[in-house]
Amino acid sequence: MTTTTPNQTAERPFVITRIFDAPRDSVWKAWTERERLKQWFGPKGSTMPEAKMDFRPGGTCHSCLRSPDGREMWGKFIYREIVAPERLVYVQHFSDREGGITRHPLSPTWPLQMQTTVTFAEQNGKTLLTVRWVPLNPSDEERNTFDAAHEGMKQGWGGTFEQLADYLAKA
Repeated sequence: MTTTTPNQTAERPFVITRIFDAPRDSVWKAWTERERLKQWFGPKGSTMPEAKMDFRPGGTCHSCLRSPDGREMWGKFIYREIVAPERLVYVQHFSDREGGITRHPLSPTWPLQMQTTVTFAEQNGKTLLTVRWVPLNPSDEERNTFDAAHEGMKQGWGGTFEQLADYLAKA
């Protein structure tokens, strides 16, 4: 049995990468500027009608994602580390409209908080983006739910990356 201590993450992270045909600075701005983030972030077909962003270590991004069928899900990022234009680290969780921590609306055993690390690497005028996702202080049940969901996370992040690629092509 594997155990974790406070502020330690699970041992099996979810990692996804993609090369975007855009300069690193453009991809960085898409992730770190509120109006740009609102235009693409979320699973394919979703929109972000509301977002408040205080982009600094210790600051937050609190937003609402609306699915194509009109269902709304709120989430919050708490920025831990910002190294422009190379790396972002933030804790994210589902939330209510006021920003309080809530459980995943469709998966009650989903980890309460996730640590997200996003890296931006310049590659001949393109950007290699890597997202590393791990639950923070998960129970065994939460860790098992997370580990079992890796294939679905590939699809969800894949759709998000499609929306980012479409946004960058138009920007």
